[in-house]
Amino acid sequence: MTRKTFATFAAVFIMLLVSLLNTDNALACLTARANHDHITIDFFYNGSEVSVRGISDPDVDLVVKITSPDGHQDLKEKGKVAGALWMNVGTLKFEDTPNLYMLQCTKKPEEILSASEMEKYCIGFPALEKHVGISPVESEADRSKWFGEFLKFKQSKNLYFAADGGFGPNPDKPDQHGYYMKFAWPYQAPPGDYLVTVYAVKDHKVVETATSKVTVEQVGAVKALANMAKNNAALYGILSVLSALGAGFGVGIVFGKGGGAH
Repeated sequence: MTRKTFATFAAVFIMLLVSLLNTDNALACLTARANHDHITIDFFYNGSEVSVRGISDPDVDLVVKITSPDGHQDLKEKGKVAGALWMNVGTLKFEDTPNLYMLQCTKKPEEILSASEMEKYCIGFPALEKHVGISPVESEADRSKWFGEFLKFKQSKNLYFAADGGFGPNPDKPDQHGYYMKFAWPYQAPPGDYLVTVYAVKDHKVVETATSKVTVEQVGAVKALANMAKNNAALYGILSVLSALGAGFGVGIVFGKGGGAH
């Protein structure tokens, strides 16, 4: 190999190495960490807070999404029977739907992302509607109607939430371009593992992602009672009846001597 050929190979190798290092640095820029990522449910539990923080490129918008795994949910469809009585007239099945869906963006999703990117990453309620399977429905209008009702139900339980803004600087990284935001965690969210995903968005596309996790777990007597209800329903039922009788007996003692009305 001549000296000129060697020099050419060396130059190409250095260029490739520099390019690779620059790519790694770009991919390593975005980070995500959920504070209070292990929530415990006891008798005094009434919800919590989860903050998400990290560092990002200064030239991107951010989307933070917290979801539970997709699952199956049934809702009872109500209608008038004989033109007078409201009763359950059917069951709507919702497939591939998360029990919890929380979204916070630096701007409105449709302002920073293309429709195809929103659908690809399931960002925003319109994208979620296309992701969820609903049956039985007779038309797209029918499907849209029932997803709207499903969304209202979830929002009433504080399990579905979407907003823009609310980001601040990361107090842990004052010397870097950091971000910080906070979710109110609903007590209605059941035990399980929840995925936190942060998307960096530029030129209407997701250019980078980072993930973290939140675990919700029952502890102490709450966990023991839940296990009993699942694994020993008969004993749980007996204890429930005894507890109800004991509570009624206690109320009778407190108010029994108060006398009746005259």
